[in-house]
Amino acid sequence: LQAEAKKSGRPWDASKAFDQSAPLAAIHPGALPDPAAPIALRVNGEVRQTGRLDDMIWNPDEILAKARELWDVRAGDLIFTGTPEGVGPVVPGDRVEATIGGLPSLSFTVAAR
Repeated sequence: LQAEAKKSGRPWDASKAFDQSAPLAAIHPGALPDPAAPIALRVNGEVRQTGRLDDMIWNPDEILAKARELWDVRAGDLIFTGTPEGVGPVVPGDRVEATIGGLPSLSFTVAAR
């Protein structure tokens, strides 16, 4: 979707948010790992993205503070951020696993559109 939008000169928004496009894992209060915790994304067992939380432009506290300036942030709200370099497409049938050091991993299989 993103490649199609880029090619047509359209905004990428539709490739970032569509039905069933936000897989989530359990988040526990106070469970935020070390600021230097490793983060990784694997597709079919192959590492596609890797980095550390402190590689991100803003840390989680800064992101939350900015979000609170802009919106009424409440318990249960979700804030989506960027990712480390290495973004690439996935296709139906791909098995995706995301990890942040010290937290339970998130894994899912990409479904057909």
